[in-house]
Amino acid sequence: MEDAMLGQGGLDGLVSALLRGRGFAHKRDISDVVSALSAALPGGTAALGQAVGVGDDCAAIPDGNGGYLLFAIEGFVDDFVQRMPWFAGYCGVMVNVSDICAMGGRPIAVVDALWSRGMAPGRQVLEGLAAASQRYGVPIVGGHSNNQAVGGQLAVAILGRAKTLLTSFNARPGDTLVMAIDLRGAYQEPNPYWDASTRAPAERLRADLELLPALAESGLCDAAKDISMAGAVGTALMLLECSQVGGVIDVQAIPRPPGVPLLRWLQSFPSYGYVFSVRPAQATAVARHFESQGIACAAVGEVTATPQLHLRDGETSALLWDLAAQPFIGARAVAPREPAHV
Repeated sequence: MEDAMLGQGGLDGLVSALLRGRGFAHKRDISDVVSALSAALPGGTAALGQAVGVGDDCAAIPDGNGGYLLFAIEGFVDDFVQRMPWFAGYCGVMVNVSDICAMGGRPIAVVDALWSRGMAPGRQVLEGLAAASQRYGVPIVGGHSNNQAVGGQLAVAILGRAKTLLTSFNARPGDTLVMAIDLRGAYQEPNPYWDASTRAPAERLRADLELLPALAESGLCDAAKDISMAGAVGTALMLLECSQVGGVIDVQAIPRPPGVPLLRWLQSFPSYGYVFSVRPAQATAVARHFESQGIACAAVGEVTATPQLHLRDGETSALLWDLAAQPFIGARAVAPREPAHV
């Protein structure tokens, strides 16, 4: 669907609202953490390199057989766990599974760490974890618990395996930006959580996730990121930054449920949503790959060599972020630490 064109003032206002949003603020924390970690390592930022660099959805560890073990963790803000304990538990599995699939992998198992003030809130978190574990077919194989905590906290880690990687580091100038989002859901009102999972058939959930490793193994695409609390535009910015490129996104082209205001949608977390950087000749095939499963998929923009992200609405455009001037999630330049003298 399309709203009326925003005009320059409306597009500038959209940019300002996104920059003030909680999703962007939380992702900006990553830059501080990665910068501090880099400063503490003898190799500086170079020490954060691996099969793929820090900034991707998972660590990718070569398995010695031509594939990769994928390892990731998600922590949840305390107010979310306290307000929505069952859904927080459910998301503990759901978002981790999405991270694995976003890198072209298949999940193996999860472990959780749960802090709770007694079993009353903790039980609801565990029930949500168990429900998602069953629906996605991913076992919970252990964890850590503390029922004497002051408040509720949750973290969940996951292990997966990939034959061929999708990463945030493969976007190239000239690529087409594509977004695939499951619109068959509803908001967990009044929150910004678009839930296309908890009421969907389990078989469909698993088949939809299989689209990601199948895409990687087909060779149609090699660059992807799952849409996080930074929203569709913020996630695209993260992908572009990792690849040291920029882009232009047509905000009206982003798949969106009927009747949902544009700003709300761009600040939403969809339970199934991905951004891809695709060679133009493959963009139509990638869209069909998802549309065959009833998932909305569309080309939303293009990748540019200049490390800036612009939003476009009709004939108007506005700069969202200049990566050359300021990192978003990336580490600021950090020199290697001098070794300690003994």
